[in-house]
Amino acid sequence: MGVSLSTARWLAPTSFLIDFAAQQYGMFSKPNMLDVHEQNLSFFSPQPFFIAGFFFPQQLFQLAWLYRLWKLDAKKPSERRELDTMVDFVPYYAVGNFCIATWMLFWNSSNLKTAHIFVTINSLSQLYYIAARQPPMDTSSTSSVLTHIVSKTFAGIGILDLLHNGSVAFFDHQLTPSFLTKALTGVGFGLASASSDWIFGGCLVYDLVALAVGQSQHGDGDWAKLLGFYAAGAAGIVGLKNWARPPYVRGGEGYEPTSSE
Repeated sequence: MGVSLSTARWLAPTSFLIDFAAQQYGMFSKPNMLDVHEQNLSFFSPQPFFIAGFFFPQQLFQLAWLYRLWKLDAKKPSERRELDTMVDFVPYYAVGNFCIATWMLFWNSSNLKTAHIFVTINSLSQLYYIAARQPPMDTSSTSSVLTHIVSKTFAGIGILDLLHNGSVAFFDHQLTPSFLTKALTGVGFGLASASSDWIFGGCLVYDLVALAVGQSQHGDGDWAKLLGFYAAGAAGIVGLKNWARPPYVRGGEGYEPTSSE
């Protein structure tokens, strides 16, 4: 799935612009994203403004990351290694943007089951990248820090998208989840929190808070309280795990070459 630097430098910004254009369509068309959300509520429907509040700063980090992708000089050995790691992420970044843009078209037409296909592709591809390909964050490298922020926020919000779209596609207007769903939610987020760094773990907590607030407004009050409890538990797990075992390196220690090196 690797691409060259020259390809990465046009593919990444193109995918960003397509996704950005799709988001404008989603906000200003009729019905818009919020209209469809309010017409299709389920037990994993979040407070929608949490999603909007997430994507605005996340897009600023994307722009900073794209700037460095163009700015760094591949002829300089120190910058070449930074670029190799960034370029390795570009295919997953582009897939994510293209999937989110396509999802928007089907979401706004209320074709939720088809929309879920693209949510699933995006979420699984981002999770695969951060779990199987991404080297540890080097806190002395701006490029490494930005790549981790962009990739892990994509993956983190992708989990919320997967739960949300899946619930409204297949369990529309079912506001009380089964006991099994409640149990699997707690176990799943607990295990994910125990294997997360500060960035991805923070996204998991944010997801749970967004779900808790959304359910408190439109869903089952007891379920909302349980989600709030899960959020507090996830925050505690993430904090203890990363305090006991700091996840980041500095100055290239623990660096693992990517497949393009």
